[in-house]
Amino acid sequence: MAEPILTDHNIPWTSTIPANYGKPATLFVRERNGTKPNQPRRPVLMLHGRSVPALAGFDLRHGKYSWAEFLADAGYDVFVMDLQGSGRSTRPQMDDPRNVNPAQKHLLTTHPGGVLDPVQYPHQLDNSQSNWEEVHKVVTFIQGLTGASKVDLIGWSAAAQQLGPYAIQHKENVKSLLLLAPIFPPNGRQSKPGTRWDPPVPLPQSTPAALFGFPMTLTGKSGLESSWDKDVKCHKQREDGIVDVVWKAIMENDPIGAKWGHEVEGMPGVPGGLARVKNPYWWGWNSTTVPLDGTLGSDVPVLIIYGEHDSVVNTSPDLGLLYFSVPALYKAVPGGQKLMFRIACAGHQIVWERQAKVVHNMSKQWLKNGTVEDLAKGSYFLDEDGVVTSTE
Repeated sequence: MAEPILTDHNIPWTSTIPANYGKPATLFVRERNGTKPNQPRRPVLMLHGRSVPALAGFDLRHGKYSWAEFLADAGYDVFVMDLQGSGRSTRPQMDDPRNVNPAQKHLLTTHPGGVLDPVQYPHQLDNSQSNWEEVHKVVTFIQGLTGASKVDLIGWSAAAQQLGPYAIQHKENVKSLLLLAPIFPPNGRQSKPGTRWDPPVPLPQSTPAALFGFPMTLTGKSGLESSWDKDVKCHKQREDGIVDVVWKAIMENDPIGAKWGHEVEGMPGVPGGLARVKNPYWWGWNSTTVPLDGTLGSDVPVLIIYGEHDSVVNTSPDLGLLYFSVPALYKAVPGGQKLMFRIACAGHQIVWERQAKVVHNMSKQWLKNGTVEDLAKGSYFLDEDGVVTSTE
C-alpha cells in the first residue's frame, strides 16, 4: 500500500483583514494525499479553532493522534489549513509584543522584556467575513488541484463559526460538514439589519478597549493544562505526558511565541513560550442563520460530535454572547440529514484524548457512507463500552 504523500502549500492571498488589508499574505495548507491507485481524489478540508494551530490539532506527530494521517490512510486527500493570525499562515500585527492584551503584558517582563508601551494597533485582528473569504480561497484551490466539485469540511471548536456559515453561503462547494466540539452561540451577533452576512458594525472594532483594543491574547502551557484539567473527569481520559507533547507542537507552529514569556524555572535565560492567539470579531452564526435556505441537514448533511465533559461548548444561558449550546445547534439545523453523538469520557480537547480514535473512526464512516454506526439521523450517546443510546 502506498504511503500518503505529504505536501505543504503556501497559497498566495491578498488580505482582507483590516490589519493588513490589500497586502500580500499566505495561507498555509498541509496536504496528506492518500488517494488509492485508479481512484478519484476525495478532498477533505480540516479547519482549526481559535487558539490551536491546525497542525497541532489535526496532525499531531505522536502515536496515533494524527486525524489527518488517519483519513489519508483511509484513501482521502486531506488538507489542513491555518487562517491568518494562526499557525503558519501570515500573522499581521502579531510579531510586535506591544500588541498583546494590555492585561497580559506582565507575561512579557523577561522575554522580550519591558513591554510597557501602548498597543500599536488598538483593534481586533480578523473577523467572520475575512475568515469566510480565506476558507473560500482554500476550497477553490483544492477544487482546482484535485478536480473535485465538492469538498468535505471538518471543523473543531470555533471552526464552526467559519464552516457553518460558509456551507450555507457556498453549498455548491460542500459535500458534507462534520463539526467536532462546535462553538455555537444561539444568541450570537446578527448581521447588519436588512442583510444576511454583512458585519453589524464598522470594522475593525476597537471599543470597548478591554475586548477589542488589541489584536492578540496570550496563552502559556499552564493555561492550556488548567483549562484542559477542567474537562478531565474519568480514568485514563488522557495519557500521561500528553500536555507536554501538545505544548511542544503548538510552539513548533509559533516560533516567535516560543521565545516569549517568563523564564523556565531553573533555566536562566530560557523562555517558557507563549501561544499567540488572535483576537477576532465574529457574527452570523446563531439560531437565526443556521436554518437559512434549509441548506444544513439537506444539501449539506451535518455530523456533530462532542464530549460529555466538554465545559467549553455548553455554558449557562446567563452568559449572553458566551452562552454556547451544542444541542441548540442540532435543533437549529433544519434538514433531516443531521446526526449528533455525545461521547463518554471526553472533553473539549478530545482530539488529544483516548477517545480520539472514536472520533477518527466516526469520521471515516461518515465520509464513506454518510452514516455512523449505520445511523443516518438522530441524537445519541456513545458510552465507554461502545454502546449507542438514543437521546431524543
